[in-house]
Amino acid sequence: MGLSTHVLDTMHGGPAAGMEVALYTTQGDAATLVKRFTLNSDGRSDGPLYDNHSLKVGTYRLVFDVAGYFKACGVKLPEPNFLNKVSLDFGVAHTDQHYHVPLLVSPWSYSTYRGS
Repeated sequence: MGLSTHVLDTMHGGPAAGMEVALYTTQGDAATLVKRFTLNSDGRSDGPLYDNHSLKVGTYRLVFDVAGYFKACGVKLPEPNFLNKVSLDFGVAHTDQHYHVPLLVSPWSYSTYRGS
């Protein structure tokens, strides 16, 4: 299946529907935007970010607009926000495997792992 992501809102106990996300390829400090997308009602992109045929060995970055999402949900956040955008840098070593990058997030914390 290539590369996918899923975001769970741990403050409200459900998917982070409507969160804005950007995907980049990276090389050192340089990042190139691949696509921007909005998470669907299940907190996922509507399809794989890359399938196994287009996923390449290399480094990537997912940037999640956490503050924008929680503000849109009506959460009163302090200024400045504790978390604004969460950026996850990760590497893909085997293009024949599925790389799933979940994010569990609240306005004050986040966690990620390589999912299945």
